[in-house]
Amino acid sequence: MTTAYTFASHDMLLDEIPFGINKTYTFKIKDMPDEDKPREKMIRSGAGALSAAELVAVLLNTGTKKEDVMSMASRIVKEYGERTLVGHTNPTKLAEDLDIPLAKAFQVVASAELGRRFYAQREHGLITIRTAKDVFEYLHGMRALPKEHVRGLYLNTHHQIIHDEVISIGTINSNLIHPREVFKPAIEYAAVAVILAHNHPSGIVTPSKADIEITQHLVAAGKMIGVPLVDHVVVTKDNFMSIDVDY
Repeated sequence: MTTAYTFASHDMLLDEIPFGINKTYTFKIKDMPDEDKPREKMIRSGAGALSAAELVAVLLNTGTKKEDVMSMASRIVKEYGERTLVGHTNPTKLAEDLDIPLAKAFQVVASAELGRRFYAQREHGLITIRTAKDVFEYLHGMRALPKEHVRGLYLNTHHQIIHDEVISIGTINSNLIHPREVFKPAIEYAAVAVILAHNHPSGIVTPSKADIEITQHLVAAGKMIGVPLVDHVVVTKDNFMSIDVDY
């Protein structure tokens, strides 16, 4: 018998506070190693592994004579912000504001409109997660993956998934999973709770020492910002196990 999740909504959210000089260096795609190029990365790890700027670069396909596509994509995301960019419906204004060709602006606006329509359809059928078994059933496509995938499930007050994100791919450890990667989407999507899950390709469902340590680290971080980590579920092809979370 699995215990149902209980959690309270929290009003307090922390903004990111910049420390020192924050400067982003962007490499041209042709200068990147093949494994870091957006298209190759998407083929290897799936679209969920790409940053917003990398997804925009794939969408734009090419740059201009004065600006390569990766620089353009990074600037678009930085100057408009992910949430504002998705909400933009006027390609002419977008082209003027960002000094990009109108054809590029059309691509961005059309893609955002598709995303809004698909999300609106999904809103009517949000998945409810109340137990670790629900997590296991929801993540059926992740059970047999050859590499460890760490997923963050972000819930509203009705225990519904409002966002699902691939946080990392590879062996779980503190270097790959940092609280900022786990809780940034929680703040962005106004989630009231987070569930972490990852698969064990070995088929051994027992959590490792690293699994337990990173869970404890994330539970502490969640308490600090007021968005609790209510579970961390290890899944295999045929089984699942919760890592004890005292939140």
